[in-house]
Amino acid sequence: MGHAGAKHHAWWRLLAVAGPTLLVGAACTSGVDDPEPNSPTDSAPTPTSTTETTTPTSATNATPPAPREITVAMNGDVLLHSGLWETAAQDAARTGRGTMDFRPLLQHIKPLMSGADLAVCHLETPVAAPAGPYTSYPVFSVPPQIIPALADTGYDTCTTSSNHSIDAGFEGLSRTLDDLDQAGIEHTGTSRTARDARRPFITEVDGVQVGIVAATYGTNGIPLPTDQPWSVRLIDVEQIKRLAARTRAAGADVVLVALHWGLEYVHEPSTDQVAVAEALTKSPDIDFVYGHHAHVVQPYEKVNGTWVAYGLGNMVARQETDVEGVYDGNTCRVTFRERPDGSFAVSKLEFIPTKITAYDGVTPMRVLNVPRALKQPRWSSYRDVLEEADADVSQVVLSLGGRRQGVRQGD
Repeated sequence: MGHAGAKHHAWWRLLAVAGPTLLVGAACTSGVDDPEPNSPTDSAPTPTSTTETTTPTSATNATPPAPREITVAMNGDVLLHSGLWETAAQDAARTGRGTMDFRPLLQHIKPLMSGADLAVCHLETPVAAPAGPYTSYPVFSVPPQIIPALADTGYDTCTTSSNHSIDAGFEGLSRTLDDLDQAGIEHTGTSRTARDARRPFITEVDGVQVGIVAATYGTNGIPLPTDQPWSVRLIDVEQIKRLAARTRAAGADVVLVALHWGLEYVHEPSTDQVAVAEALTKSPDIDFVYGHHAHVVQPYEKVNGTWVAYGLGNMVARQETDVEGVYDGNTCRVTFRERPDGSFAVSKLEFIPTKITAYDGVTPMRVLNVPRALKQPRWSSYRDVLEEADADVSQVVLSLGGRRQGVRQGD
């Protein structure tokens, strides 16, 4: 299950590798892969040399264990603008949970995220101290109350490498990781120490070891701290491939790459995204690539046999722009199934459209699971908006042939 189920825990192994490693993961991908059977040589039992007739034992007749299977759900940017703080303050006045309560904002997607074996968020902005001051675009330092709300929603892990990672300096970066630790949410992509930056990140999910490599294209021109140049992982294809290999060697059964990349407000993958995806998917150590940062939905595509979800859009944001699509997003839900040789492959890939409701200063904002909301009378007055989001997200996600390759809409 997701965070609430506490079915897994994170662990790291430090390998003997010289120097800090700054790297990252990219576009979410998933397609249905056919399991590869063992070769006859590998699967055949070793013959025994005996002339006696043996009676089959219970072990001989035992049914082989069912292949292991896990679901991983991830979505796009958690980008807190001031309108979302106002929503959280309104909700807190009603619920009595402090001065800001972000849990109602995320309540509608809680079954989706807590229902996954592993739920991964992308926390794009650093958090401030509890009493603030809080700042919004263009340099963020946001209310820390978002983090316990993410835990309540079911998130187990958050990636934290983005162009805003050091908006509040190294102090803000460290404070964010401390708050995630306090909430019981694992994290990767930014680091408090050089040692942590070198460690492969692996979390255990129902006995399956899942590794995540996360990175960003940059930090909006803000130099990395002189004394902590390893604090934010930056996208470097060769370094990412090396870290993925180390993550696999450290015991990961599945390795995901999560990248903060692409051009803002552009649905089509950029030239750089395509080039990075082409290079990373050639690695045998990378099973899935997905991304964020564009703030609009981008397609899913299988590249070199590996799925890439170029951009999942905003999970939650309140961007004041005329650009269409910034209130649309999608949750990428991937099922990994064990093959006869013990490796894992994507057996099912789904996208679930999401919609952020508008804020008018009176009605609090909500993040909606679109297919679910369309079935609920409560949201009937919002039906036209939901149907439009459903159609728009589906069109973009499937625009590079995803449906033909096995991508399906979930709920």
